[in-house]
Amino acid sequence: MNTPRTPAAPGAPGTEERLQEALEALAGGVHAAPDAYRTARGGWLRRERRRRLVLAVLVTVVFALATLIGLWVLNQAPTERGTVFGDGRGGGRPAAAGR
Repeated sequence: MNTPRTPAAPGAPGTEERLQEALEALAGGVHAAPDAYRTARGGWLRRERRRRLVLAVLVTVVFALATLIGLWVLNQAPTERGTVFGDGRGGGRPAAAGR
């Protein structure tokens, strides 16, 4: 039947054919379950939905945290009028140039 062959050096005649025979024999013994793709696709879709949900929650938390920090910083500002909008004497209108 099969006679034992001596190993040939890479690139020797017959090496490619023996490798192809071995791979065909190996592939012939592999049989996938009928619903394997459907099961794997379901897992991929579940992981994708979970990834999107985690990302949406993370974006919401970061946005809420940034808003709260911004409001806190604005609340810490001094209550008296600054020199940008006042004339320095407590008035609400800026002084005209040259006055």
